[in-house]
Amino acid sequence: MAVVLILVLLVVGSIGFHLLSPWWWTPIASNWSYIDNTIVITFWITGVVFTVVVLFIAYCVFRFRHRAGNRAAYQPENKRLEWWLAGGTAIGVAAMLAPGLFVWKQFVTVPPDASEVEVVSQQWQWSFRLPGADGRLGRANTRDVTPDNPLGLNKSDPAGLDDVIVEGGELHIPAGKPVKMLLRSIDVLHDFYVPEFRAKMDMIPGTVTYFWFTPTRTGTFEVLCAELCGVGHPQMRGTVIVDTDTAYQAWLQQQPTFAKSLASVEKSAAR
Repeated sequence: MAVVLILVLLVVGSIGFHLLSPWWWTPIASNWSYIDNTIVITFWITGVVFTVVVLFIAYCVFRFRHRAGNRAAYQPENKRLEWWLAGGTAIGVAAMLAPGLFVWKQFVTVPPDASEVEVVSQQWQWSFRLPGADGRLGRANTRDVTPDNPLGLNKSDPAGLDDVIVEGGELHIPAGKPVKMLLRSIDVLHDFYVPEFRAKMDMIPGTVTYFWFTPTRTGTFEVLCAELCGVGHPQMRGTVIVDTDTAYQAWLQQQPTFAKSLASVEKSAAR
């Protein structure tokens, strides 16, 4: 009876914890709702299976408990039961995977009016690049990374000279406007993750990945690396600050461009 009671309490506690948990009531980004809806569908499916299986085990423990003189019946196989289990499992897995396909399409289908922000990762820090006055990001290549050009921008590309360079791990973005995050790593595999935005993506050396979202509330949110990237992985932190449009423009005007950074380097070298 103690085992039966423990199993029943496990089911009741798990359901109660899920229903009373506040994590899904905080809309901070545009993609929060459809990602959370997918998670809720997964929880319902796995939750029903978990509840049924655990309660069935509790029933079996109680119903077929040891009694003097009872003998267990041995049944090596039951094809009908096996077909039911295999079919039910297949339907459940398909029901969990199908919503993810629709969510993924939304996750990577960028609105035409989205602004671009490049996130550059390296052991163990974040850097960012935003388009300048021309609205375009210049070309960049990991082969061009040097101490004076840590993001590897192409110095001969005019489109990159006015790009805004943000080093130090603090990015500002305006609230209420879609943002396309271009993700690039210059050394090993990283993952750009802002938990409150329900958005993350691996950053793979040699390629550019992306996702988009629209921040719906101002505030300060922590950036984490969600992929083990070496001994400094736990300390690879950054900050995303969602500003009002006025505050964002004021911050943007204070950031150096790539051309100014080059001029500063050349001036220092000439001394």
